[in-house]
Amino acid sequence: MLGRPKRKRMIRFNPEITYFKPAGVPMRELSEENLALDEVEAIRLYDLEDLNQEEAAEKMHISRITFLRILHSAHKKVAKSLIFGKAISLKGGDWIMPNFDGTGPRGQGSMSGRRAGLGRGQGQGLGGTRECVCPECGEKMPHTKGTPCSEIKCSKCGAVMRGEFCK
Repeated sequence: MLGRPKRKRMIRFNPEITYFKPAGVPMRELSEENLALDEVEAIRLYDLEDLNQEEAAEKMHISRITFLRILHSAHKKVAKSLIFGKAISLKGGDWIMPNFDGTGPRGQGSMSGRRAGLGRGQGQGLGGTRECVCPECGEKMPHTKGTPCSEIKCSKCGAVMRGEFCK
């Protein structure tokens, strides 16, 4: 007997940087934790946007209990990575995303569904930010879809740009 189908979670942030590892440790010596993009969204809404569970669950189009389960799983993975020195990859999960500007149909097109959109540039620079910001001088420029901000240099000081969410 099959259970109810898993409901896709609404996310509005696709990270530009999708991999973190401890400094100075070769990759061959590391194990890895994978944070699904719905877990990243839960952390963003609850910990960075300071939304309560009810508000965050509503934004993700899921129940409060499901949100809490996702958040607990994400926090546990991050804690394991920090304590045991594991790498963290951000990818996958069952999610849907509106168009990059927040408009358009949900769950339609190339940015919806399991592992959606990860074929183009492995999720790098595909959304989540509207501006690239220079961490050195504060210069801002419009974000170009498909190009990570980290591949662009500031026209004023030459520093590597960052997305507006990468503070």
